[in-house]
Amino acid sequence: MKGGNGRWWRFAALLAITAAALVPLGAVLLLSLQPPFGSASQGMTLENYTTVFSKTAIGTWLGNSLLVSVVTVAVAVMVAAPAGYVLSRGRGRLVSAFSLGLFVVQSLPVITAVIPLFILFAGLGLVDSLAGVNILYVGGTMSVAVWMMAAYFDSIPISLEEAAWMDGCSVFGSFARIVLRNSLPGVLSTAIFSFLLSWNDYLVAVVFLRSEQNYTLPVGLQTFFQQNQTDWGPVMTVAVVMMLPPILIFAVLNRFFSVGGIGGSLAGR
Repeated sequence: MKGGNGRWWRFAALLAITAAALVPLGAVLLLSLQPPFGSASQGMTLENYTTVFSKTAIGTWLGNSLLVSVVTVAVAVMVAAPAGYVLSRGRGRLVSAFSLGLFVVQSLPVITAVIPLFILFAGLGLVDSLAGVNILYVGGTMSVAVWMMAAYFDSIPISLEEAAWMDGCSVFGSFARIVLRNSLPGVLSTAIFSFLLSWNDYLVAVVFLRSEQNYTLPVGLQTFFQQNQTDWGPVMTVAVVMMLPPILIFAVLNRFFSVGGIGGSLAGR
């Protein structure tokens, strides 16, 4: 009975924390359904969504955000996976120096590099370009992505690879067939981190993007703010649109996150 009461209190605490976390999301959704200024509508309405999608470039901004985020995820995972494998399995001064370099790079604030990079990219013609922003996003995610992949690879016993080598598999073959195949949660975690960093970024985008057709959603959102008055309905509508892709991604990929996925591989060893 005592154990049951303990579980009940833990459940109640988690429920309260979850409810508190969902309050801001609920407020954003409710405000997006309120009638805009000057509207004759009463109660909840989708008028804000109709106005935003018909009279603004939100479709273009959404496409730009999806494009840079997907490219960032693809490049970050493809580069971070082999780099993390080397960091996890490699031994020596060079690997240790590389690891220390990643730690130093990820500890630096982004603002320290924005101005020098803007000057460099201006000379290369990459300012006001989605390709330029993509390069910055990939560079910004790489250090943490490599650390995340290396940390997950550390949890995979090297004995599995040794068994594959004895069966004639190459180092790359064992990496692709053994390590990566058992690293889906780590790969997804890295991909989600890369996606969220590029999807939610405002600082880099507002500095490097100048044309409205190149705006991403966070930069496009600022165009709804006025100096003296702000219609919060359209603002919250764009906020809802920004929230939907991350929520959908977590909802779809949640079932792929599991612990102990390689436990059966060690049975009988």
